[in-house]
Amino acid sequence: MNKRLKQIIQVSVSLALAGWIFWFLYKDIALEELLVQIRSSNWFWIGFSLAISLLGFWIRGWRWTLLIREDEGKKVSSGDAYHAVMAGYLANLVVPRAGEVARCGVLVRTNGVSMGHLIGTVILERSIDLLFLVGTIFLAFVVERELFLNLAGQLVDLDSLGAKLIDNLPLFLTIALILVVFFWIVFRRFRQHSLIQKIQQFTRELIGGIKRIGELDNPAGFWLSSVFIWIIYFLTMYTVSLGIQSTANLSLGEVLLVMVMGSIGMVAPVQGGIGTFHALVAFILIQFGVAEEDGKIFAAIIHGTQVLLILVGGLVSWAIVMKKAAWIKPAKP
Repeated sequence: MNKRLKQIIQVSVSLALAGWIFWFLYKDIALEELLVQIRSSNWFWIGFSLAISLLGFWIRGWRWTLLIREDEGKKVSSGDAYHAVMAGYLANLVVPRAGEVARCGVLVRTNGVSMGHLIGTVILERSIDLLFLVGTIFLAFVVERELFLNLAGQLVDLDSLGAKLIDNLPLFLTIALILVVFFWIVFRRFRQHSLIQKIQQFTRELIGGIKRIGELDNPAGFWLSSVFIWIIYFLTMYTVSLGIQSTANLSLGEVLLVMVMGSIGMVAPVQGGIGTFHALVAFILIQFGVAEEDGKIFAAIIHGTQVLLILVGGLVSWAIVMKKAAWIKPAKP
């Protein structure tokens, strides 16, 4: 199959899936309800959340500069990295995951940094972000442990399951040992298989990347900015919750769990998390006693304002990048 045709099919399927999920969620909500909620919201807090988001984008760009070696082309400033990041977010609204390559392409064009080096830094960034996501999920579990257990209890009988585990502990330990041996044999037997090699390569790159962070000129800045990026995510969600009447009374722990669900929704391979973000955020808000319609409208407001911010900010950054690239004369052969 032609590569371009394959990409078109993938984008079309992704967009269709996102559109179907979004339609299914909002088909019963009248436009008037959404408009009433928008008019009754406190737009000071929502506007503040957008300002916080912009700060987060800038910090993400600054963190990226810490990973880019100075001997790679022209020095990348925080402003250069910020505009590249915003252009990448803009690309993600069109093609899922295209933003990572797009932002690297921006710095290749404007600063002459090699694509291979930039892709390596992005892979490391995303790996660290994944670790922070897992850590944030664990933190949310600690803070809202009862809710986690209640949700799990709705799916399975935890008491019954625990009793069965204790009664059949030798059997479960044997099965676990067999699975460990089985996967060890599979990894040894099929170590040349592309999937196994990709898993091993990702693990090696992650471990090697974490070691390289310690060799940076400013490793403390990298880790602190990574923490602050996730604090920014939380503050963005929290300020929006303050601006909407139905969610203004959520506790910090509940907002943290909403943020976790939203982050998981954004990981889905659809344009800008459309549909998946809305579904997961609305679902968890319903568990907190928020009316179903209000939960869906909250998700629509926070996602819609963020998309609008990325559209405006991304287009501005893209224009600045194109203008800067036009000033750069191509090197003579």
